[in-house]
Amino acid sequence: MLLSLLVAGCGAEDTSTASTPAPSSPALSTSPAAAPTPQAIATSLPGTPLAAQPTVDPYEGIPLVDHVEWTENVDGARLLVFPSEPGRRTTYPGSDERAWQEVLAQSPAADTPGMRDQFVCHWDWARLVQPNKPSWNIEPWRPAVGYPATVQASCNPGGPER
Repeated sequence: MLLSLLVAGCGAEDTSTASTPAPSSPALSTSPAAAPTPQAIATSLPGTPLAAQPTVDPYEGIPLVDHVEWTENVDGARLLVFPSEPGRRTTYPGSDERAWQEVLAQSPAADTPGMRDQFVCHWDWARLVQPNKPSWNIEPWRPAVGYPATVQASCNPGGPER
């Protein structure tokens, strides 16, 4: 549940897909009065053991991003990023950067301050919380606050998703 709260605003436009509850962890259970910080979450979540991480990229040469699409909303421009099935599944180290480069190849205009942090936040968190969400929304008008603050803002620094 905590992870779903962290990314509750990660492109909440599409409500037709059901979200998958995040796995519960005793390290994450807290009282309502004492919500953990993103730093506490990062240190309490079990990472993939290095021995379990793939040593060969099983999706090498296969696109991780299916396509991107620019739209407008009340706040301004929005880039919808549609991950491919391999993009939803890969755990290969560095796949986030490879996917970001695919976004930039499809839309060089995405290379603005803060957009990469929003994308990586979605890559790291939205894939866990809403693995079947059709697209992730990233916006160039959001402030560039750095990755930790972007995560703390549920991938939406500068205000909630509308």
